Amino acid sequence: MNSPQSVQPRVIAGRYTLLAELGRGGMGVVWRAQDTVIGRQVAIKELHLPDGIAHEERRVLEERVLREARTAGRLNDPAVVTVFDVVVEGGMTYIVMELVEAATLSELIGRHGPMPPDRVTSMAVQALTALESAHQAGVVHRDVKPGNLMVTGNGRVKLTDFGIAQAVDDPRLTTSGSLIGSPAYMSPERIHGHEASPASDLWALGATLAYAVEGVSPYERSSTASTLHAIMNEPPRLTRAHGALGAVITGLLMPDPNARLTGPQARAMLERAVAQPTPPTGFGAPPHTARYTQVTRPKKTWLKPALITGGVLASVALLVAGVFLGRWIFTDPPPAAMAPTIFFGPGGSMSSSQLKVSSSRCGDNHLEPNTTVNYADCEKDHRVEFFASGSPFGSSGKRAYPGQDWLRDYAEDFCTLHFVSDVVPLEGKEDRLAYAALVPTRGEWREDPNKSDEGTREVGCVLWNKDRTELTDQVSVE
Repeated sequence: MNSPQSVQPRVIAGRYTLLAELGRGGMGVVWRAQDTVIGRQVAIKELHLPDGIAHEERRVLEERVLREARTAGRLNDPAVVTVFDVVVEGGMTYIVMELVEAATLSELIGRHGPMPPDRVTSMAVQALTALESAHQAGVVHRDVKPGNLMVTGNGRVKLTDFGIAQAVDDPRLTTSGSLIGSPAYMSPERIHGHEASPASDLWALGATLAYAVEGVSPYERSSTASTLHAIMNEPPRLTRAHGALGAVITGLLMPDPNARLTGPQARAMLERAVAQPTPPTGFGAPPHTARYTQVTRPKKTWLKPALITGGVLASVALLVAGVFLGRWIFTDPPPAAMAPTIFFGPGGSMSSSQLKVSSSRCGDNHLEPNTTVNYADCEKDHRVEFFASGSPFGSSGKRAYPGQDWLRDYAEDFCTLHFVSDVVPLEGKEDRLAYAALVPTRGEWREDPNKSDEGTREVGCVLWNKDRTELTDQVSVE
């Protein structure tokens, strides 16, 4: 009786012996292999496209994977999986890369739930560094997501799968009418049909970091259509991401790519926060608030992860410009220069008709009930300055009133971001000035930004001298 023949392992290019399958996905199979020439184990991605793909589509996808080797091979960063070789053999394409013994972020969250914020912060810095290296080399990843971030036991991060990455200077490889990437991590501009860019990679990283710290994807829904709708219309809600991490995530998830945090800016914010783990708790003496009624409510952390969307472009631009000088993270109590929020419109302490000035303008009176605030020349004596304004939803469509508490919290964060920045460059401003947020009441809220009827959905920010004397020069910078 003949003994059964042993199954010989597959050998690629005469040197890579396939040992075991590590995983598979839409672009192929990944193997553990032994490089018999170098004497090390590697990972090999075998391109395996489904049957039924048109010839031209197949050619484009095959070339895209070949480009993975070219683009990833240009990157030299410890947080990027290294590509060693590319082999075309027997009509198949193989990418030979560094073998990383680690689980993906999606696997880790699936097993253990949300990560501690400090661990996510460390992971974020590494991922930002990897993307910065890629973007400087002219490479856009196009599919940043939890499944493409590998995390080792000692906390090291490896960004992998540049299989659908696109070099910025290589516009040839676009498939007509298709979206390349994972829906829950696809930026708003890409859903609108714009090309992938470094900014869209950063948006995807923001969604990935939110998933890591919250334990759930901020946008993933039961269907692709509802997922895309959430990305376009629903601000992310963060409950565990606080301080610098929360600010970075919200800054990366800005709908407008021009207002979004850049990689170096986000990394600098996180590194500065790690270097200064104990933030200041206030800004000098409390402001004079005798003419206001203080609303008692539960304490909150400053700055909490506000639901920042398209309307806070100015504040995020300030944030990412590095003007906060390490002072933008606050804890209880709120900044001492901040006075209670003022509500205007029907049911508020002031009517909109009493406010006859706009953002970046000056007024002749303090904002008080039954008082009209007229325009005043900022270069002459004046009582108040309106130093910022913005909408939490921009012009993104019809929005119901989000609630007085939510809008107040949003406006207070918005005005604090501006006040502590170089928009108000006055030396010793925390001791000399007071500021407050202006919030429209439900009756003043304009649900549809495209209608020209009365009302607004903008919040505003106003400042004045704490001793209520006149301001003799313009304090804020337009």
